[in-house]
Amino acid sequence: MVQDRFFKGRTIALIGPRRSGKTTLLHVLMERCGKPHLFLNADQPDVRELLEHPDHGRLRAFFGRNRMLCIQGAQRVANIGAVLKLIVERIPEVQVIVTGSCALDMSVNDDRTQSVPNVQFTLYPFSFAELAAHHGLGEERRWLEQRLIYGSYPWVVLRPHLAKELVNMLVDSYLFKDLLLLDGLKKPSLLEKLVKALALKIGSEISFYELGQLTGADAHTVERYVDLLEKAFVLFRLPAYSRSVRNEIKKGKKIYFVDNGVRNAVIGNFLPLTSRTDSGPLWENFLVAERRKLIANRGMRATGYFWRTTQKQQIDYVEADGSALAAFAFKHDGFRSTAAFAKTFTGAYRHARTEVIFPSNYDQFLSLPKSDGL
Repeated sequence: MVQDRFFKGRTIALIGPRRSGKTTLLHVLMERCGKPHLFLNADQPDVRELLEHPDHGRLRAFFGRNRMLCIQGAQRVANIGAVLKLIVERIPEVQVIVTGSCALDMSVNDDRTQSVPNVQFTLYPFSFAELAAHHGLGEERRWLEQRLIYGSYPWVVLRPHLAKELVNMLVDSYLFKDLLLLDGLKKPSLLEKLVKALALKIGSEISFYELGQLTGADAHTVERYVDLLEKAFVLFRLPAYSRSVRNEIKKGKKIYFVDNGVRNAVIGNFLPLTSRTDSGPLWENFLVAERRKLIANRGMRATGYFWRTTQKQQIDYVEADGSALAAFAFKHDGFRSTAAFAKTFTGAYRHARTEVIFPSNYDQFLSLPKSDGL
């Protein structure tokens, strides 16, 4: 799919968290393409100097006979959009692929255009669907507790005997590296406090004001840091669903971590499920995050939400895809039962499909056939 976009007059951006496999994918793409290519790492000062002061003639000479240019860590380059725009317009025979561990700003500050023609792909840690396709469904189901506790980053999945060490290394050495380099982020201790506070609130609604009270910051600063954490693929927000019911929560939000292992490393808890008090939130985080990967990887147009009323009626996860609507309850205790979906919801959204997701049927929720929708 990525290779199909080569030499179409657009920059290709591969974004996603550090250690999610972007560099490995780049090398595979270059090998398959078979054209001369050049790798540039924007973590290196001389590379940033070249790219931050672009000159058409100098760049063309620097590229030489190479027809593929790969810029790793593009989020480190100030005004990356300007150099990409220059290459696309003035050196069109070169296909540019950039990677970034933060969402990339490709805007260009001039009067002619405000963006660089680009195609963007997001690379997450391994998804359940990918792992089930590789290992087989039965084998991957046997790793469920491992995934709930240590997550699905590639190097963790490939070295399960070192999972705890590798997840801790990921958090300590890589996770916040880009955030701490961002201009204006001057309180790393606040960032650490905030991430821990959020890790203890997965699956619950959050208030920037309350988080500020917990961390000693104002609500505006908390919201800004949450924005940055989302751009760096550490966590993501799930908004409230509201269409028909007067007392629905309209502006609520929940926070989930992109990876369960990262969440557990942040709070320093890798205990087995039988010894934990947070197995329910872990199950919910896993399902919502994995469903999000499925939607992204399959190119689905569905959008996820949670639902709640001011009377505390709630549904764990609601998914809208055009006119189709589905509501899901997440049960982690292993006992199949009939979950009571709020009558306020089922009455207002009579067309909505409802389903309870257990450890016994979660694979269907996370690995839909490509032809299936809601």
